[in-house]
Amino acid sequence: MHNKANGHYLIQGTVAPGFESVRDLYERKMQTLEEKSTQLCVYHKDEKVVDLWASQDDSFSPDSLINVFSSGKSLETIAMASLVGQGLLSYATKITDYWPEFGHQGKQDLTVAELMRHEAGLAAFDSSLDTQDLLTENIKQNKVGKVIEEHAQKYRPNGGSRREYHAITRGWIVNEVFRRVEPAGRTIGEYLRENIGTPLGVDAIVGVKQDELNRRALVIPPGFKFMFWDSLRPKFLGRRMELNFFQLVAKFIRLVPMMRDRTTGGTPAPLKGMHGIQFFNEPALAMGETPSANTHSNARSLAKIAAMMSSGGKFGDQEFLNEAGWTALHSEPVKAAMGMGRTIFTQGGIAHFTPCDANSSKLDEAFNTGREGFYGWMGLGGSIFQWHPAHRIGFGYVPTSLNVADILNERGKGYQAEVLRCIDRLNK
Repeated sequence: MHNKANGHYLIQGTVAPGFESVRDLYERKMQTLEEKSTQLCVYHKDEKVVDLWASQDDSFSPDSLINVFSSGKSLETIAMASLVGQGLLSYATKITDYWPEFGHQGKQDLTVAELMRHEAGLAAFDSSLDTQDLLTENIKQNKVGKVIEEHAQKYRPNGGSRREYHAITRGWIVNEVFRRVEPAGRTIGEYLRENIGTPLGVDAIVGVKQDELNRRALVIPPGFKFMFWDSLRPKFLGRRMELNFFQLVAKFIRLVPMMRDRTTGGTPAPLKGMHGIQFFNEPALAMGETPSANTHSNARSLAKIAAMMSSGGKFGDQEFLNEAGWTALHSEPVKAAMGMGRTIFTQGGIAHFTPCDANSSKLDEAFNTGREGFYGWMGLGGSIFQWHPAHRIGFGYVPTSLNVADILNERGKGYQAEVLRCIDRLNK
């Protein structure tokens, strides 16, 4: 057990021999960055090699539940892949084959793969959903489904990329497809509890129960005013954000052309009463199912699930995703622009991070370099849930301080890069 007080943070946990440099990096980042509480966990070949956590709050633990936002997207892809593995679903098939009413308003030709690759033309809805409609029992009454059925598609103008980040909506749509195909009519939240959470001994929660609410550690955005003034401070004078003002401006300038023609501009808030990111701390929202943006978990759980995925769907002698489902999930990668540089998404909806070359943009480098070979995704403000099949790495990182300016989750990527260096050294 490593237990060390750094200023007002108490850093706890263990690392296996050969991974000491990850702990050293973690200590440095907790000393120098604007953090509240964080968890970092890494598996290598089914062995937990990094298990660290730190906080200013004595009640925080490695098992605290935190909203991991879009990191939950990879959990919804695992749920869908389980249906593919059973022969119940095909990515190449039109959604209307499973959900005929979805075809209203000209959506009849959309395939499951297009939905999973963020190419559905439904990146935002034209009305705000009620949090009560997201409760499992109300989802099963088609409260969300009927909104989707009557919604038209909208793509970028002038022949722009059809790929546009479905930040929240993909999970709502995927859940409707999933529950119609799943033999018992379960939702993604129910599937994750029963098929992943309980047998693997992890928290993969889409829809927090009343008695689980007190396990949550709430997410806290630093605030744009703080980020702006802190970015002007030199690093040697104690800047708490990783990027300085000029680096932030350069990054946002690169994003402007891709964001200018987005279809989400001017649309209503996704949820009624939503004002700012801290709305996601509301119990009423946490208790509903928004798989793409409101999954509650922790780094220990994400890393263990990722370890299972890095081992072809198995952990120990248990199989959670069969070979057919695992292979289909990782197959048919397609590269396209998505508003944050070029992304490679498989037909199952997970990103593949690859080495950059001389023709790669700065955004592509920020997105990929340091996490080459990983699959999965990441969440708003910092969380990362990814796996590396070639090295059999399962990686989970979860902060409570939401640095929304860290668009490509680079502060967590530093840990991924260090883990890869450790494994390279161990393999020599």
